[in-house]
Amino acid sequence: MRDLLIVRNLKTWFPITSGIITRTVGYVKAVDGVSFTVREGETVGLVGESGSGKTTVARSILRLVKPISGEVVFDGVNVTKANRSQLRKLRRKMQIIFQDPYASLDPRQTVNSMLVEAMKIHGATSSRAETSKKALENLNKVGLSKEHLYRFPHEFSGGQRQRIALARILLFKPKFITLDEPTSFLDVSVQASVLNLLKTLQKEFNLTYLFISHNLGVVHHMSDRVAVMYLGKIVEFADKNRIYNSPMHPYTFHLMDAIPIPDPEARKEHVLLQGDVPSPVNIPLGCRFHPRCPYATKKCSREEPELLEKNKGHWVACHYKINFKNGAKIR
Repeated sequence: MRDLLIVRNLKTWFPITSGIITRTVGYVKAVDGVSFTVREGETVGLVGESGSGKTTVARSILRLVKPISGEVVFDGVNVTKANRSQLRKLRRKMQIIFQDPYASLDPRQTVNSMLVEAMKIHGATSSRAETSKKALENLNKVGLSKEHLYRFPHEFSGGQRQRIALARILLFKPKFITLDEPTSFLDVSVQASVLNLLKTLQKEFNLTYLFISHNLGVVHHMSDRVAVMYLGKIVEFADKNRIYNSPMHPYTFHLMDAIPIPDPEARKEHVLLQGDVPSPVNIPLGCRFHPRCPYATKKCSREEPELLEKNKGHWVACHYKINFKNGAKIR
């Protein structure tokens, strides 16, 4: 499979201003040198604690916020250098589903109005009859029917709203969709139906997903490969089975260790991480995880590790190979 999306050393910082003349006194380093690829037709999961920079990565890829440096190459086109007209064309192929399905829909418009307006903006239809036909076809694809066309967003459940958002996206036959915690606002029973719909649509239309979530179970179900973020950087990136079964970074290990086991008899002692996530304004020197890492050495506090391929297809940003059973460091 070819790489549909290539992200190279992406940095998105937000200035902190102070005083009457709004002088810049610092930066929130939300994304601070992120690199990864997404292959055509696959799903890459992006996980990490709240505030790790997952959503900012997604918005930077789509140029909803402008990165200060780095490159985003989508289908051979450099998104970071695209002008307004180029972005308009690109955004038909690159779409996003937001976390809150209600906030992404206009409460004053019916479903039909929203779909028709989207098609008019992008010139996706040529006649009124074709527009109505296409709107209904896309609703049917996501499990809704003609009776839903003339309802307003407040008349739908959370799961139905996400289906409407999906129907609007599918109008443009996108290649790549960013899913920013698309099920976090939904009940567990509804989550399953939306996730299964996403998988069905992916097979039918050969869609490529970047799936962002802090729910590790959902990410395992949806993803082919998984990238783990901590404080603005990717610390591990590999096939999902390697990430879940054989993590090589201490932060990833503790994330996986915290997953509850659905068996009351299989008791497990969890090793809790000490301390809090540092501020993205004052990032620690060296490895940014070292203040909380039980395996850290002086080297970790001085030198920042690079994201390197330790095994084939398994990228890790750590100075050591660690046996997590006994804590022994293997250089």
